[in-house]
Amino acid sequence: MDKVDAVVVGAGVVGLAVGRALAMRGLETLVLERETAIGTGVSSRNSEVIHAGLYYPEGSLKARLCVAGKQQLYALCESHGIAHRRCGKLVVATGPEQVAGLRALAAKGARNGVDDLSWLAREEAQALEPTLRCEAALLSPSTGIIDSHGLMLALQGDLERAGGAVGLASAVQSLRLTPEGQVLTVGTDDGGTMELLSPIVVNAAGLSAPWLAAQTEGLDAAHVPTAHFSKGSYFSLQGKAPFARLVYPLPQDAWLGVHLSLDLGGQARFGPDAQWLDEVSDPGQIDYQVDPARAEAFYADVRRYWPGLPDGALAPAYSGVRPKIHGPGVPAPDFRIDGPERHGVPGLVNLLGIESPGLTSCLAIAEETLKRLGLPQR
Repeated sequence: MDKVDAVVVGAGVVGLAVGRALAMRGLETLVLERETAIGTGVSSRNSEVIHAGLYYPEGSLKARLCVAGKQQLYALCESHGIAHRRCGKLVVATGPEQVAGLRALAAKGARNGVDDLSWLAREEAQALEPTLRCEAALLSPSTGIIDSHGLMLALQGDLERAGGAVGLASAVQSLRLTPEGQVLTVGTDDGGTMELLSPIVVNAAGLSAPWLAAQTEGLDAAHVPTAHFSKGSYFSLQGKAPFARLVYPLPQDAWLGVHLSLDLGGQARFGPDAQWLDEVSDPGQIDYQVDPARAEAFYADVRRYWPGLPDGALAPAYSGVRPKIHGPGVPAPDFRIDGPERHGVPGLVNLLGIESPGLTSCLAIAEETLKRLGLPQR
């Protein structure tokens, strides 16, 4: 059978970043993607925000990799000409009862190494954004927006220049451990299968990552979390954007609330909301259509910080689904970057529950993955 030095399963932003890092270490690397194009899943259905690192528990992978990844991502954007903008973000307390929570968020961000935050009183925030209503706000100037598709094309370009390749329409069906490494059974576009041998396999399959872990012979079931899916819908604003910066309400656990984000063309959109898909057990069952009836709750949420939102101004845009490894009512866990030191399978890393801030953290996740594989750091 064919053999390569390293295989990454999943050609989203994280899989491409990992593949790039492996190839740039001189390993013959193949990124396998079940779809016919890169980045059609979680990576293309998000807010395209470069996060600062405010929200995550001190010392967590999410906090550490977000802060490090943000700097790496901005540097990559500059060196590769990836469209982006450091537009900044305001996190707002919409009433006096939220001020203490906003101060706690500022303290958490500082502990995480976010050292550029500014506290704004109501008047200071409204001087920056006159249509905003709030009691106080936290300004994060290092938050930005990015062209996620441009980012993925840049990662793919680096991967291929380093001798790696992306294999599309190549669905990995199972893995089994042998003395020589992992044998991957891969579906081909003609309906058949092939086998591929590699001493290094990284599962970056996003929504399907827990499923693929379950199809890995030799991996104890204790290391396979249950997949949960949380859908987030977005609505676009018809008309001119009322803000120059992103606006976020005070977060609720892992959900950052219905926020206002901007695309690089200046179009404003609101979302995502959070809708647990309890009836969905397989990503193939997900319906990505946006229910127009969900707009009613959007109007109520947005008017807490922008009371001037006109009736009829929101139109269904798109939706995405978060690859959760916890269910409703359970505190959000950290990223899981499960390497041999955790599960005992040589050369295997499972990337599980890589939701936000996965895009921001992609380059740092790649470096952490190589570390778990015992590969030299740059």
